[in-house]
Amino acid sequence: MTVLIARLADRAIIEIRGAETLGFLQDLVTADVDDLETGTAAHSALLTPQGKILFDFFILAIDGGVLIECVEDAVAGLVQKLSMYRLRRALTITRVEPLAVAAVWDDTDLPALSGAKIYADPRNPELGLRLIATEAAVAAIANQPASAYQAHRYKLGIADAAEIGSGELFPHEACYDQFASVDFTKGCYVGQEVVSRMQHRGTARSRIVPVDANGSIPEAGSKILAGGKSAGTILGANAGLGLALVRLDRAAAAGNVLSVDGVSLTMHKPAWAKWADASPARGDED
Repeated sequence: MTVLIARLADRAIIEIRGAETLGFLQDLVTADVDDLETGTAAHSALLTPQGKILFDFFILAIDGGVLIECVEDAVAGLVQKLSMYRLRRALTITRVEPLAVAAVWDDTDLPALSGAKIYADPRNPELGLRLIATEAAVAAIANQPASAYQAHRYKLGIADAAEIGSGELFPHEACYDQFASVDFTKGCYVGQEVVSRMQHRGTARSRIVPVDANGSIPEAGSKILAGGKSAGTILGANAGLGLALVRLDRAAAAGNVLSVDGVSLTMHKPAWAKWADASPARGDED
């Protein structure tokens, strides 16, 4: 099988260097990164004080610091926010250019690539690998469009920053609790109290789930109905595949029969999902 490689042009790299890097991030982000070993990565986020995902990213440990892979549009805001929290720590926080990011899946038999940083996507083994290298190196080996990787993610039911947005969703809604992207045993971090309360009380009623349709799924932002009631929103569409934020209780009350702009949707619970099925009895709650 030929390895599939897609350059992700909407991704960028921030570097943090300094002896206190992991401790600094441990106090801020959702994942446990205190003992992250060089060459391994965590998927994590920086939250608002209200517990919603402000920035979604990967943290790759390197000698003397970390590389943070995030969406391009978030670079300036994330650097600014991290710099604000740095205080007197002896750290440098800078964007690294020119570096490119690629996703690698379906096979791990990669061609030799000098100087590249390659790591397993920590969210799910089926997502494959992430690769950071020069623009020229990535361009030379990429053999798939970014839309092919998007379709791969959508089939698995796993969202990236493009679907999660900023300041919109709680970690449970983005399924962080299913990927170890949020840790419930480490000490405090920004927004931790809200997230811990949701975990303890089991109050996450909406989840990002994969959906498909016989025809094309309407564009992101389209409203989903279940039994005539509002039940969620399309977050991303790729022809007949999509990701949607769905009120699971309302979907269950309607027998998981969903529609959007007159198009019938089929909702799937991903194979990796460990959350309890919603009770239809809760379908009329706000």
